[in-house]
Amino acid sequence: MKYRIIIVDDMHPSILNGLEQIGCEADYQPDIRRLELLEVIGKYQGIIIRSKTTLDEEFLNRATDLKFIARAGAGIDKIDEEKCQLRGIRILNAPEGNRDALAEHALGMLLALLNKIHIADRQIRKGLWDREGNRGIEIQGKTIGVIGYGNMGSAFTKRLTSFDCRILAYDKYKTGFSDVSVKESGMKELFSSVDILSLHVPLTDETFGFYNEKFFRKFEKSIYLVNTARGSILPINDLITLLDKGKILGAALDVLENERINELSGLDKENFCNLINRENVILTPHVGGWSVESYKKINDVLIKKISTLLSEL
Repeated sequence: MKYRIIIVDDMHPSILNGLEQIGCEADYQPDIRRLELLEVIGKYQGIIIRSKTTLDEEFLNRATDLKFIARAGAGIDKIDEEKCQLRGIRILNAPEGNRDALAEHALGMLLALLNKIHIADRQIRKGLWDREGNRGIEIQGKTIGVIGYGNMGSAFTKRLTSFDCRILAYDKYKTGFSDVSVKESGMKELFSSVDILSLHVPLTDETFGFYNEKFFRKFEKSIYLVNTARGSILPINDLITLLDKGKILGAALDVLENERINELSGLDKENFCNLINRENVILTPHVGGWSVESYKKINDVLIKKISTLLSEL
């Protein structure tokens, strides 16, 4: 059987040849609209998505012959996992493809934040040479807390090992990963010791809004924060309060609670304007795992996983 697969988001061109080599017929339609997709999805056995497409019960009811969903990236929060399981639809993702890109990006943001690189660059372009005002802070000797020790969290800690810092990692669903560079820890130890915290958890019902003011007030020290996971795990209003009160000394954010920044209104717009006017906040547009190399690596990972899955069907 030749499996038909529809691709509904932009992908590296190598995806077409890769699917052909494993005996699949690919239909590349990155500009397809949802209503059009609902009309045709019944003809396909597979679908490849990024992040713009929500695969909910309405979609799944139309996907009568669907065998798998392949997510070109890590997060699967836009897929109704429970309904897929009930229908026997397999979900594949590719965190192995962009974990290195995200790890390097997270480290770069942290270094820029601690060393005020973003501030110094702007000042020099305006003719201001302020050495004392841009004195940096070293990672060496600090305690770094990592929450979520999957592909992303472990790749990030790997980059930190040469900085001669202490790394504590917590993962609610994973144990036995301590080694010479990373100590598996409980949240109590993180709350008492951490100087810098990096979040690497998926967006789920459990993590939605979980990293709020109440959570961060449990830390004994004021800390620096890196979030390259999902914006909705960190309420922006709470973050602003924590920054105002000095509980969070600075934040490096690749993600925001509402990333449609040109459509913001009311309190959302007010909060966004508050963030962008802070020198101790660095922002990037959800590109942590979006490198030139990861664009193709994600395809390579998905092709292997799809090939393995089809051999089992």
